[in-house]
Amino acid sequence: MKDAPLYLRPRVDPPLASLLGNAPLLHSLVDALGSPLNVLLPEVVARNAERFGAVYRHHRLAGRVYYAHKTNRSSALVRRLAACDPAAVGVDVASLGELRHALSCGFTGDRVMATGPKDPEFLWLAARAGATVNVDSAGELDQLAGLVRRYGLPRVDVLVRFSGFEAADGGTGGGTGGAGGAGTRVLSRRSRFGTPVAGAAGVWEALERYADSVALVGLAYHLDTTGVEEKSRALERCVLLMDECRARGFAPRAVDIGGGFGVGYVEDAGEWQRWTTALSEAVLGTRPPLTWRGHAYGLRNDHGTVRGTAALYPAHRPTAGPGYLDQLLTHPTPVLGSTPATLLLEHLHDLYVEPGRALVDQCGLSLARVVEVRPLADDPGRYLVRLAMNAADVSLEEHGVLVDPVLLSRDGRRSEADGGSEAGEGSEAVGGSAAGEDGEAVGVHLMGNLCLEADLITRRLVFLPRLPRVGELLAFVNTAGYAMDFHAHHAQRQPLARTVAVTEEDDGTWRWCPDENYWPLTHPQGVPS
Repeated sequence: MKDAPLYLRPRVDPPLASLLGNAPLLHSLVDALGSPLNVLLPEVVARNAERFGAVYRHHRLAGRVYYAHKTNRSSALVRRLAACDPAAVGVDVASLGELRHALSCGFTGDRVMATGPKDPEFLWLAARAGATVNVDSAGELDQLAGLVRRYGLPRVDVLVRFSGFEAADGGTGGGTGGAGGAGTRVLSRRSRFGTPVAGAAGVWEALERYADSVALVGLAYHLDTTGVEEKSRALERCVLLMDECRARGFAPRAVDIGGGFGVGYVEDAGEWQRWTTALSEAVLGTRPPLTWRGHAYGLRNDHGTVRGTAALYPAHRPTAGPGYLDQLLTHPTPVLGSTPATLLLEHLHDLYVEPGRALVDQCGLSLARVVEVRPLADDPGRYLVRLAMNAADVSLEEHGVLVDPVLLSRDGRRSEADGGSEAGEGSEAVGGSAAGEDGEAVGVHLMGNLCLEADLITRRLVFLPRLPRVGELLAFVNTAGYAMDFHAHHAQRQPLARTVAVTEEDDGTWRWCPDENYWPLTHPQGVPS
């Protein structure tokens, strides 16, 4: 049934599901604060940190979960995490501005990890505040040690980040530059972060040269992949390199494996499979286009064969976040044959992780008002829906994430999604089997408010349970991770989305306040907890 609606309905867990079901509240917030509007649930980020902590306890590991600050600009999220167990939760900052913000939100320097590209001002404040610095090269060590010596700063704890990990399939042993033994050498993908393992000797020499200024506390890696095998290999190599460090007189104690734990955006695996299959069919021309102007997300038709790789995030992920960390820790390593969890435990190493998207999973949504609905003259049955937001306000597609928005009516009617679960007051779950009085499911192209052809909220055709009306809301679910304000700008003087923090009371009522006014010691609106 190629004409059947192709839904990508969002995964929505409590308490986000409860908030989404309160359409009158969400409409009132947009009425008061304008469209677009971001809504955050700070308590959820603390629960997610605890879920990561539960994986640590399950494997009897020590260490810390560092929130990747770049994920979201929110103050409420950072403040809520600052109120968590100091030994268990820290913050990963990748700029001077993020460092200043984290310190102002309640994090002490000893809970801060400084990563990413670093200028002298960033390094100076990190050293002055007592943060741990994750260094990418011997040159960065030169710069950091120079600042410490010149300005009389405290000795700085550092981790050294490596890349270019190798392993020999079927071989054993270890050492700088790759594992020994016969077999096919497997090299991890290139990364702009970290020193290639083959150049480790130069890093050790720099650490010895600057022993008065920096103290090695661990090794790290950052791999832009979801592959458990590749990450397991990198973790094993770091453990082997730690042994080499000790032989040279260093005393490292932690391995930082970065982020990349992932999020499941789409609830149903079948919907994701059907949509990706249909995309290939559309590229081949065996079904109508699924996208605006035939956009193919990186695929192409090469004489009747689909070529290329779809630049899409795996929107349905049955194992993600803390579950992915657990999977990684139990995956046998390629050389020693042990699990990463066992290696860390036997060597008495701490484990550091830097989740971003996974730590703010289900922490918020972005709301947009419908301002125009008109039919497409050259595509009967399809419509253009213009929203009071632009593509930079909800950059899901910028990160390859495809997921349907939820239509929120103002009149408080209920509708049910396929499977019989109730969507909540005023919300119409995308993919509902019944379209109600307003007609059947309809395909729409979502357009932004900029005077640009390229301002598309989604490049694909989105199916809604009915045609939306001007004044109704579309809720983009689970946008706190990179999609909420990562690319926000003042183009054409359109307003930036404001952000509010909401908390649900024991009696089911909701309180809210501007994001910048949230503190974990009070409920929103300043009522003592």
